[in-house]
Amino acid sequence: EYMLRELTDTKLMKLGIQATDWQDAIRQAAQPLVDQSRIRESYVEDIIQGVRDYGPYIVLTKNVALPHARPEAGALRDAIGIATLKTPVYFGNKDNDPVKYLFCLSATDDEKHLDGLAQLAQLLENRDFLDELDHASDPAEIIAYLDKLEQ
Repeated sequence: EYMLRELTDTKLMKLGIQATDWQDAIRQAAQPLVDQSRIRESYVEDIIQGVRDYGPYIVLTKNVALPHARPEAGALRDAIGIATLKTPVYFGNKDNDPVKYLFCLSATDDEKHLDGLAQLAQLLENRDFLDELDHASDPAEIIAYLDKLEQ
């Protein structure tokens, strides 16, 4: 079982992304996970195909998307990437668009990441965390915030 802080690090974050549309937002948010060998490129394409097939189910709450796919699509190591968009994009979820924050999840099974996700869900209800995401200019600031929470 992993907590959020164990699932992320500065190398998995990308702040202030300029995305042209939701597909571009997903690709850019997921790229650090590809670069750090947490997911394969096929995993990213599977996320996008899933949204095309089933609609914007990855948009979980106001302004927040959780791009993810099945483990067998190419999850290599459990991880959560954190990305912010300079200009929010529309996924087609009328209740929660536009999306400003993407938490790209790589889960190698159906269970180990659940504590980390529960912790993330709690954080998303915390205005301070969203302010931190909005104002951080360096991923190290977000890590410092998460470390402070764990103490």
